Amino acid sequence: MGMKKVASLETNYMKQQEVTMRKAARRKKLLIRRLTVFLILTVALSYLVISSLVSKNSMLAEKQKEKAKLEQTLATLEKRQASLENELVKLNDEEYIAKLARRDYFLSEKGEIIFNLPETKKKKEKEKESY
Repeated sequence: MGMKKVASLETNYMKQQEVTMRKAARRKKLLIRRLTVFLILTVALSYLVISSLVSKNSMLAEKQKEKAKLEQTLATLEKRQASLENELVKLNDEEYIAKLARRDYFLSEKGEIIFNLPETKKKKEKEKESY
């Protein structure tokens, strides 16, 4: 069985249909290209936005950790400042200075005798805190 070739009719209608079909195929091809380009641009833009958000988020978390650490340092320094200011006020008191001289340098007033007794750690800590 041989295949017979089918002859196409060369009519104006057939030529017009063929041109219309080519135009439709070209439009479809251009539409697919435009959609592909749009999809690629959308994916690239989405990637840029998401990566930017992720980096900003990690930077923000890092800054918040740093802020917490600095706030803790500030609180420690404020405590230290208050302690030093308290010590400064005490150092202007004659009785406190005399007490320090007796305790640290074993100085005595006239007629006093100093006895150095061994102290426990807890008692020393309490005494230091009371000043």
